[in-house]
Amino acid sequence: MNLKRIFGAILTLLGISGLIYTAVLFSRTSGSNQDVRTLIIYGVLGILFFASGISLVRTTKDES
Repeated sequence: MNLKRIFGAILTLLGISGLIYTAVLFSRTSGSNQDVRTLIIYGVLGILFFASGISLVRTTKDES
């Protein structure tokens, strides 16, 4: 059981869910400053988690 791979998968799933949540918020937004800030925050966090999770999964060697 490789802990880094599991953590990478969790980060990837968090990133995907953050990006989906951003898309849902984007479809419901009216364009105010608060809405735009919320979209940017969730979008950046989603991209950050997704990229770090994929990177962790790809660079961790399989030591079974």
